[in-house]
Amino acid sequence: MRILGTVGLPGSGKGEAAAVAEAAGIPVVTMGDVIRDACRERGLDPAQHHGEVAKQLREEDGPTAIADRTVDRLREVDGDVVLVDGLRGPAELDRFREAFGESFELVAIEAPREVRAERAAERGRDESDGDREAFERRERREREFGLVEVMERADVTVDNTGSLAAFHERVRDLLGVTETDSTDGRPAVESSAADGDER
Repeated sequence: MRILGTVGLPGSGKGEAAAVAEAAGIPVVTMGDVIRDACRERGLDPAQHHGEVAKQLREEDGPTAIADRTVDRLREVDGDVVLVDGLRGPAELDRFREAFGESFELVAIEAPREVRAERAAERGRDESDGDREAFERRERREREFGLVEVMERADVTVDNTGSLAAFHERVRDLLGVTETDSTDGRPAVESSAADGDER
């Protein structure tokens, strides 16, 4: 099994890459889902307690707590190619490379801050998306996790400043699929998938 992990700052296009994979019938394992499930197990609303529970998981089980749970999920996936959405810290990257060796490939998705901020404001996923201060806070938090260091250690870097179609084509190329491999025979469409989970 070939595993592609994605890393990128808020608004870079991680959720969009996941949407392309899903449209091509490629399994996507989202690290944020691990936290959402942990919230529900604790009787908490993921929308309100996502960041809090992510912190608790790390305090309880160490810096690879979320990666460990994601590795377990990946081992249950049936597929030749799987996409892991949203690495954030160096310890997570080390955990995936330890678990999967050369089968794991890290893809960094990059775009300038102004472009990313504009995307976050346009997507309107929640009321904070249009708030520049909220965007800046999320960006600082991501950087504190060590996300930039993870991006610097990527195997492949994708520039996402061009057209959506060009980005989709680049992601499909990395996944090893063609445009007509999507489940409905059409190219993947723009997604509002989460791209800035607090964890």
